[in-house]
Amino acid sequence: MINRVVLVGRLTKDPELKYTQSGIAVTRFTLAVNRAFSNQQGEREADFINCVAWRKQAENIANYLRKGSLAGVDGRIQTGSFEGQDGKRVYTTEVVADSTQFLEPRSANQERPQTPSYGGAPSYNNAPSQDQGYNQQSYQPNQQNMTRVDNDPFQPGGGPIEVTDDDLPF
Repeated sequence: MINRVVLVGRLTKDPELKYTQSGIAVTRFTLAVNRAFSNQQGEREADFINCVAWRKQAENIANYLRKGSLAGVDGRIQTGSFEGQDGKRVYTTEVVADSTQFLEPRSANQERPQTPSYGGAPSYNNAPSQDQGYNQQSYQPNQQNMTRVDNDPFQPGGGPIEVTDDDLPF
C-alpha cells in the first residue's frame, strides 16, 4: 500500500509548539495550498490542510516558520477520531510530516507582506532513520541546473574528446 503526500503551501498562522506528557515535541499547523485551476469567477481557490510534526522537526518549524511562510511537506495521511465535548464522535484527517522544507530564506518571513524572495533555505529532514539524524540541514542557493555548452570541463582548449572502443565500458 502507498500513503504519500507532497504539499507546498503557506502557513495560515504561527505554529504552536507543545510537548506530550513524555516530553516529545509536537506542533500542528495548517498549510494553505493553492489549487491548480481557477473557479468560474476566475479566482484561485485554496485547500487548507492540517499537518502535524514531531520531535526536532516540530521544534524547528515552531522556531523558524511564521504565518505566511512558504513550506514544503512530505508525509502521509493519518485519520483518527475522538469523542467531542458534546459526546459526539469527531473524525480527523491530517498529514503527518516526515520531512519539512523551508522554501524561503529566514529574512523573507520578517519582510511579509511584501513580495517574497524565493531563494534557498534550510532543509530539515526528519524521517526517522537508524542513526536518528533528525537535524540534517542543507542549504541550496537559488540556481538552475544548467550546463554551459561553451565550457568543456574535460579539456581547457575546448577541442573534441577522442573516445575509442577500448574506452567504452560496454
